[in-house]
Amino acid sequence: MTEIARGLEGINVTATKLCRIDGQKGELIYSGYNIYDLADKSSFEEVAFLLWNQRLPNKQELSDLKTLLNKERPLDNIVERLIRELWPHVRPMRTLEIAVEVIGAIDPDSSDLTQPTLRTTAARLTAKMATVIAAYDRLRNGKEPVAPRDDLGHAANFLYMLTGEEPTELAKRVMDVAFILHAEHEMNASTFSAMVTGSTLSDMYSAIASAIGTLKGPLHGGANEAVFKTVDAIKEEKNIAPHVEALLGRGERVMGIGHRIYKTTDPRAVILERLGHQVAETSPDRWYFDLSLKLRDYLARKLEGRPLYPNVDFFSASVYRMLGIPSDLYTPIFALARITGWTAHLLEQYADNRLVRPNALYEGAANREYIPVESR
Repeated sequence: MTEIARGLEGINVTATKLCRIDGQKGELIYSGYNIYDLADKSSFEEVAFLLWNQRLPNKQELSDLKTLLNKERPLDNIVERLIRELWPHVRPMRTLEIAVEVIGAIDPDSSDLTQPTLRTTAARLTAKMATVIAAYDRLRNGKEPVAPRDDLGHAANFLYMLTGEEPTELAKRVMDVAFILHAEHEMNASTFSAMVTGSTLSDMYSAIASAIGTLKGPLHGGANEAVFKTVDAIKEEKNIAPHVEALLGRGERVMGIGHRIYKTTDPRAVILERLGHQVAETSPDRWYFDLSLKLRDYLARKLEGRPLYPNVDFFSASVYRMLGIPSDLYTPIFALARITGWTAHLLEQYADNRLVRPNALYEGAANREYIPVESR
């Protein structure tokens, strides 16, 4: 009997030099570098270069990349006008999806799939997507968009454009590390979606719009917003048990717990928890983080013996909340980081392309006789 790999679980669809995950050990490796080292010692810009080139940059290369990102941050007038029209009607992820398509539509080189042009496109999307989301949030709050600054790193500049104030050193570092942690994660659903689109030799912008649409789903990137809603609904420690029991009784999942790949704690969750303790020291919203810890501990007791541990979404929700970021921007922030991994996989795909065209096992009716509509 032919076996069906539901969800393509356990199926290798490509070879990559970008990322290795060991779900049993809880290891995440970007092009040979452990995620703990990158989170502790590196920057998002360095990680972007690493993913696009499979090596860390030297000083000049890093400076050149920062200069390119600075150049690409401002939005074209047509894109800004579009956001002004969209924000009353469209949620942030849909805005991001549409904006990426428009940025591609006005790029005369969008159909140029040579590696140098694709690398420029990758940097352009990395720079502009952050500006899109910041502008969207400002406009819906009755404020004008804040122009990007050339003297701030990518993560710090995003927070600055969002709030209009230069973030603290801790906030800069936390956002930078969060971007690093979300930058790449092997062949997840959104990356595969981008790869399938790219394999048709459609342009990179269309492939990224496809990835954003995939990330929008609550079983993928939307899980971090769902975690926030869970914690927000619980409100107090005494409500944890009845809330969880009600969830499980309805056959629903506790979002942020468990992962298709990791059979132990997601290393990204470990790093975010550590950062959460630092941010909580001065945050008026630390109760979200404290309650998340209590929820985690309750679930560990409740699910004892089952391999369900916190994933990256679990602590990103409370950390972002303590940074003052609205919950419906959590998934867009995921996209602002993962754009580097998506585009890195597309660079690999375009360099050695083969159309993605799997098979499906037919289980429908056979040998039916056609009967004219008058006789049915």
